[in-house]
This record gives sequence, C-alpha cells and structure tokens, in this order.
Amino acid sequence: MDRILYGAAYYDEYMPYDRLEQDVAMMKRAGLNTVRIAESTWSTCEPQEGVFDFSHVERVMDAMEAAGIGVIIGTPTYAIPTWMVKSHPEVMADTAQGRNRYGGRQLMDITSPAYRFYAERVIRELMKRTAHRKCVIGFQIDNETKHYGTAGKNVQEKFVKYLRDKFGGDLDAMNREFGLDYWSNRINAWEDFPDVRGTINGSLGAEFEKFQRTLVDEFLAWQAAIVNEYRREDQFVTQNFDFEWRGYSFGVQPDVDHFHAAKCVTIAGTDIYHPTQDALTGAEIAFGGDMARSLKGDNYLVLETQAQGFPGWTPYKGQLRLQAYSHIASGADSVMYWHWHSIHNAQETYWKGILSHDFQENAAYREISAVGRELERVGGRLVDLKKKNDVAVLVSNEALTALKWFALGDLYGAGDRTGYNDVVRWLYDALYHKNVECDFVWPESENLADYRLVVVPALYAAPDELLRRLDRYVEGGGTLVVTFKSGFADENVKVSHEIQPHILRGCLGVHYDQFTYPRGVGLTGEIAGSGAQARAFMELLTPDSAEVLARYDHYNWGEYAAITRNRYGKGTAYYLGCMTDGAVLSSVLDDALSAAGVEAPESAAPVIVRKGRNRDGKTVRFYLNYSPEEKAVPYRYGDGADLFTGEAVRGGDTLHIGPWDLKIVEA
Repeated sequence: MDRILYGAAYYDEYMPYDRLEQDVAMMKRAGLNTVRIAESTWSTCEPQEGVFDFSHVERVMDAMEAAGIGVIIGTPTYAIPTWMVKSHPEVMADTAQGRNRYGGRQLMDITSPAYRFYAERVIRELMKRTAHRKCVIGFQIDNETKHYGTAGKNVQEKFVKYLRDKFGGDLDAMNREFGLDYWSNRINAWEDFPDVRGTINGSLGAEFEKFQRTLVDEFLAWQAAIVNEYRREDQFVTQNFDFEWRGYSFGVQPDVDHFHAAKCVTIAGTDIYHPTQDALTGAEIAFGGDMARSLKGDNYLVLETQAQGFPGWTPYKGQLRLQAYSHIASGADSVMYWHWHSIHNAQETYWKGILSHDFQENAAYREISAVGRELERVGGRLVDLKKKNDVAVLVSNEALTALKWFALGDLYGAGDRTGYNDVVRWLYDALYHKNVECDFVWPESENLADYRLVVVPALYAAPDELLRRLDRYVEGGGTLVVTFKSGFADENVKVSHEIQPHILRGCLGVHYDQFTYPRGVGLTGEIAGSGAQARAFMELLTPDSAEVLARYDHYNWGEYAAITRNRYGKGTAYYLGCMTDGAVLSSVLDDALSAAGVEAPESAAPVIVRKGRNRDGKTVRFYLNYSPEEKAVPYRYGDGADLFTGEAVRGGDTLHIGPWDLKIVEA
C-alpha cells in the first residue's frame, strides 16, 4: 500500500434514482479513494440461469476509474438468487433446525455441488470483466464467510471420511477417545454412523464443529484459487473476517478458525462494529484489529466499520475521527465504511451509512470528509505501520467449542453461564485499559518465545504438545498467566485422568480436584482489595511450590488458594483459579508485567496509547481520548512533532487532548 485506503461500500443497484455522478463528486470532496462493490449482487449479475448482466458493475468501475478512485471487487456468492433455489432446492443448508428456507443471506450449503457449480461460473464471469481494469486494486472473496450450520447428508458423509482419516480407520480408537460407550453411543461399523446432529457426546459434537470450520477453510481457498487465475500481481485477495456477535463485534468467531482460513488470502481483512456514544471505549476496535493483524503477522484491511450505524450508534461529534485513527493505530491500512448511503427498503434500512436517506451532506459526511483531507496530508506516514508487542493472548477455537458443550455453568443449569469469549475479553480488556498492546497466538503458533508474557484464557481443550510448549516457554524464561479451566481436557475433549492441571501442574505449582460455583465467596490476600469477590467459577487450589497471592475468603473454602504465582525454571507462571473483579485482575497483571520486564504503562483508560513504526523508521504514538472530557497526559519519550499541526513535542511535555479527540506524535 502507498496510502491508507479510505472509502465505503457502494451499491449503485440499490439507489432509488441514478446519482452515480453526484456520488462520485461527493466522494472526491470527502477524500475517499476506494469503494467496495459487487459482493451482494448475484441476482442482479445473473438474473436468470446463465444470463449475465454486469452493467451496474461496469458503470461503477467506469466512473471510479475516471475519478481516480480504487475499486475492491467482492465475489457475490454469499446471497444466492431465487432461480437457483427453485431449480436446486438442495443448495439450501440442512442444519440442526432442518432445511433453511429462502429469504435471508448465507443460508446455503457451501459444500453443495450445485451451489459450487453456479458460484464458480459467476466468479469467473465477474473476473473476466474486472480483473484487467486499472481501477481494480483487489478482490474480496465472499463475505463474512462461515459454515452456516450446514449438516446435511453430504456433510455427514464428509465428516465420516474425515474421522476415518483422523483415526486411521480404527473405530475402537475413536470410540475410546470420544467415550462413546457411554449411554450406548458406541459405533461398531462406519456404515452405522448416526446423524451427528443428535449427539449428546461433547467430544463427538465438538469434533463435528471443528470439521465444519474446515469447510470454511476449503471454501475460501477454493474461491481464492479461482480469483488467482485472473488477478494481476499487484491486486490483493482478502476476506472480511468477523467476530462473535453480541449486538456488536465481541470475541473469537465460533464458526471459523481465522488462523487457518486466512492462509489463502494475501492480506487479512476484517469487519468491526462496536457501541458508540457514551459506550465507546475503543476496545472492540483494538481487539478486532489485533486479531486481524496477528492472522498473517502483518498489516490488514478494515473492510467494514460503521459510519452512523444503528440509531443507537449515531456518533457524537469527534467519534468518527477518533474511530478512524484507532483502526490505523492497530495497523490497519484501510478504513472502509458500511456503507456510502442508507438504503430505503429491506432488512438493513435503519443501518445508516455515511449519507442518510435524503443523500444530503450531514454531520457524518462532514466529519468523514475532514478525516479524508487529513489522510491526504499525513496518511503516507501512517500506512504500513509496523508493531512489535511483548504480550500475546493465546486463543483457541477448540477450547471455545468445548466450553460451549461444557459451560462454566453445568449441564443442569447451576452456576454462571459465562462463556469462553467472556474470559478472553475479561483478560484482553484489562490489558487494553492498561495500555498494554497485544498480539494473538493460536495453538499452532510456534513463536511463543517472541513474547515476554503470554496470557492463556480458559484453555479447556488442548493437545499435550501445546501444554508442553507452554511448560517449556516458562522454564526457558517466559512469563505465563493462565486461568481456570485450562489444561483439563485433550484435543478430543477427553478429560485427563491425571492430577489437574494436566501437564502444567509443575509449571503452575498447584493442583486441585474440586471446583464449584462461588456464592458469596470473597478473596483475601496481598492482591485482593476490600470487597473482592470470586466470580463465575472457582477451582480449589492446593499449592505445591506456588506462592499464594489470594485465598478464598469463606468459612468453608478458606484453606484453598484462589490465585498463585510460581517460579519455574527461569520464568514465572500465574494461575487464576477463579474469575475476579477488575481491580484484582489488574493487580495480578501488574505483577506479571513486572516479572516479564514489560515496560509499565504510561497512562490508563480512557486515554488509550498505541504505537508503531512507520516506513521512515520513526515511532508514531497515538493518544486516543475515549471520554467526553479533556484529558492531560504526560509525554515521556524523545522529542517529536504533532503529526497534524507540526508543532514540536518534547519529552516531559503534557499533551492536552480534547473530548473524543486524539493526538499523534511522530518521534
């Protein structure tokens, strides 16, 4: 990239009247340099089987090319046309709830031969008309792709083949590893394999969900291979990965293993949505950005983020600018809004774009335009920003799925139904609010030694090899923070028959054989302040070699440790046997950061500080004020300059940052 890609999704085919020329003029005035088109238009591109009409794509490309605006082409495969379903009803996914009915998007079986036939044909026809165009800078394959719960006959057959390969055809081994003798679930012949949608066995169920995620890997790689036949060397291939959705982007995506799926793209992409107004903290922007950047260890594209969004997200003055630079601060090489205009019909009528329904200039357009003009001036010093972090968070789709089957609240409804992503965000957000920047690593990652501190949330299901790597990491001098529900079961969700925590017992210096739900259980000890409480889940820890940092403050559980620290080899390992309030977790992380030799944060939320090194080799620091009040923050680094004003900034100066505002200092 030679500039920050700044733009929006643009849907000429949704417009109530022809305004392409006017829209292009408004985009130019706003400093937008990129649009994303075509990814949702299959029924327009191919109104009847084998009848193609790409005129709306071509007229937009013509207009953008004349204006010098780059175009990202999306393959239109995530929403299928009616004629396909009429001719081939089997293209609709057969899920645990039955066969999908036409109407929404992403309802198809991505493994269906009929669907694949038509999808390949429309992709090739689209590529023939777009790949050679000067304005086309890259391609987005599909859209927020997932497996959509597809589990029909063809998927079940593929799953049985997958299991035969996994276990080398040894049914006894599979039955043993999955514990299928329980409740007479044993399978004694491959041809007797039951429909897995009815299973009550968590090991088999979790393995099926893992298999479903591999369908996404294969599907995206298949699309990328087609696109690669046509694209030029200077055109990228990306995918807009999204996250677990809780009304906004929240956590690790359960239905895609991003680390695996991203292997087929040349640059990672992401869609990030988040609360605004008084609920804007920047945490979702940072979380999604850190994960997208970590997928390929490089810069990434924000392909969708909100302009106005839901009515409840209508941004305060300054928030759109703050959000745009927050994405860039995480290493994004693009900020693309969904979408240019607000649509007048259908599902997302009230998910507003840059322009409202009247298409007039408005507060959002004016603020986005101000950012566009700034990026024309300073974007060259922010593009391709490189980041080197000392802290990593290890995330695992297998642990996520296993804890869905065996939630912190048990099968009979007792306890707190806190899930995997709640634990991930509990830890990540605490680091974020301390201004400790993080990368993400996965079970397959081999680069643990690159980090001084590795944080491991609820690693419930993990192969022995990963646990041994974590053990060696600490023994070799690393600092590890591990939470409850880690090292308990293997990759087949089979609980260890050894003393818990499995393999990590020596490293962590504790063991336990009891766990329960905290009901009025406090915490006491050197890191537990007054009123500290255990939350969600609690393991009753007995120290072996570990120091006790906190115990349970309870007449029955008081003999047990809740939080420990253990010196092991050249390193240090911390274990949180329960979830805690923010203050206790903050104290544990402070101790761990100190043990790891990670530089103490210079300030804390609501002013978020993020940094990177630009192409000139200069360190760029972002000071992002996520509050409605002016904040004063000390600048403790070498002399530099305010990137926007050019004014000198010297070590020891105090930066005054307005409400929902920011400063960028280039050293």
